[in-house]
Amino acid sequence: MATTSLFNVSCSFPSIKVIDCKSYVGGLRSNVSQVRIASLPVATSQRRSLVVRASNGHAKKLGRSDAECEAAVAAGDVPEAPPVPPKPVAPAGTPVIQPLNLNRRPRRNRASPTVRAAFQETDISPANFVYPLFIHEGEEDTPIGAMPGCYRLGWRHGLVEEVAKARAVGVNSIVLFPKVPEALKNPTGDEAYNDNGLVPRTIRLLKDKYPDLIIYTDVALDPYSSDGHDGIVREDGVIMNDETVHQLCKQAVSQARAGADVVSPSDMMDGRVGAIRAALDAEGFQNVSIMSYTAKYASSFYGPFREALDSNPRFGDKKTYQMNPANYREALIEAREDEAEGADILLVKPGLPYLDIIRLLRDKSPLPIAAYQVSGEYSMIKAGGVLKMIDEEKVMMESLMCLRRAGADIILTYFALQAATYLCNQK
Repeated sequence: MATTSLFNVSCSFPSIKVIDCKSYVGGLRSNVSQVRIASLPVATSQRRSLVVRASNGHAKKLGRSDAECEAAVAAGDVPEAPPVPPKPVAPAGTPVIQPLNLNRRPRRNRASPTVRAAFQETDISPANFVYPLFIHEGEEDTPIGAMPGCYRLGWRHGLVEEVAKARAVGVNSIVLFPKVPEALKNPTGDEAYNDNGLVPRTIRLLKDKYPDLIIYTDVALDPYSSDGHDGIVREDGVIMNDETVHQLCKQAVSQARAGADVVSPSDMMDGRVGAIRAALDAEGFQNVSIMSYTAKYASSFYGPFREALDSNPRFGDKKTYQMNPANYREALIEAREDEAEGADILLVKPGLPYLDIIRLLRDKSPLPIAAYQVSGEYSMIKAGGVLKMIDEEKVMMESLMCLRRAGADIILTYFALQAATYLCNQK
């Protein structure tokens, strides 16, 4: 057919740039006399490709039945469609070579945004975030210098507003960290299990306003200890394990009584998960979960957090109970003990510097894995963004995706609100 030969012709007309098929109607044959050729001046040495554009709008239906359409095609009356697009031209100077003999070209699965989305292996959503929030007894929100964008929130006002913002973008899990008044601290951290203390009061307030909010708590003595350690300190500087566990059990029960959904022992004392499970069950809190800080390393990435809570150790360090950053296999020992003692979730802290540990626990344990993107990680990304050394938003999202890819089911991150807002805007 004449029209078909027109569209299959080799595109080598030096003075023709566009064929505008105003008369093209999908499913009908065009008439050659109806095709308008628009010429534009071009250099005669250049070879231009024919670009065929279909007219806008839908083709007019002729009222044919399916059988009539099939019969027409069988008789050779094939309706026309836009031509095959011309092969894109490489830039001048591109070498002419024989294509590589490759059976597999992985780039085919990265060819477009749609293809990349179809084959994306790891997803992330606001449901994966747990938002750490600092609280204090004051009514005003106090900025934390080492953590731009983070505050010590007034438990009755600023905290409630921040939780509302988080819920609005799909973050419905938080973890609370208290800044305890110095006058209430003592060597045995007794304020930790005061049923009318800052954390239990805050839990009751939030549960009254948001009953479906998932509240994680921190179980450790360091915010309540006058020594700044996670356990009771003996006269010679030794952190007492079993006596500390006794206090932690009372703290966990107090938090559960207030309405906590998940208690999170972060102290790294031996045997505390089993003891806390037994204490919770004995008080009727069988449905309260335990997220154990299973692999919490003695890291230098915690500095800004300790400023936020004013919980630096008064002497020494935490290396006799937190793990050695050089150790890998030791994480398996901790994980197996926590599993056996009744942990519901295993947490790795810090996050990004310990992706290998997250993957190790993910591969070896059937339990959910949590990762804590700690204050130092957060502050470095923030600082890099302020100095225009990195794109803060892109690095933020990439860092969170890396934690998910390594195997984290949930991520404790100070970016929770910002990242969830970004994800909502993307959708």
